[in-house]
Amino acid sequence: MTAMIRLMFALTLGVWIVVAPAETGRQTQARAMMPPQSRVPDSKQLEKELQQLTWQQFRMVIEAIPRLKADVEAHGPAGWQYVKAKYPSHAWKKNIDRLDDNEKRQLARLILDARKSR
Repeated sequence: MTAMIRLMFALTLGVWIVVAPAETGRQTQARAMMPPQSRVPDSKQLEKELQQLTWQQFRMVIEAIPRLKADVEAHGPAGWQYVKAKYPSHAWKKNIDRLDDNEKRQLARLILDARKSR
């Protein structure tokens, strides 16, 4: 009797897996762009994406993350001037590595929002 129940369960599960609707391409792509809450974005990838932003987008993102803003403002007005001149080639990974997981997720969301607003 239990073997029969197990067989029915296995068949039902198999049919459900085959028949379950697949996600559309857009849903999959949108989900891939937004990092899931359980996954922490890669610092190297965040650095690359940050460097690809325009200056206005870059500054908006940096000012929204208090630790990154403090890193720049620690050098006074010359800090922002230096960053404006060098941000596409400056190594931001070290600064990003010091962020906690929630700040990294926030940074990823801000970069994504900035790219959408182009």
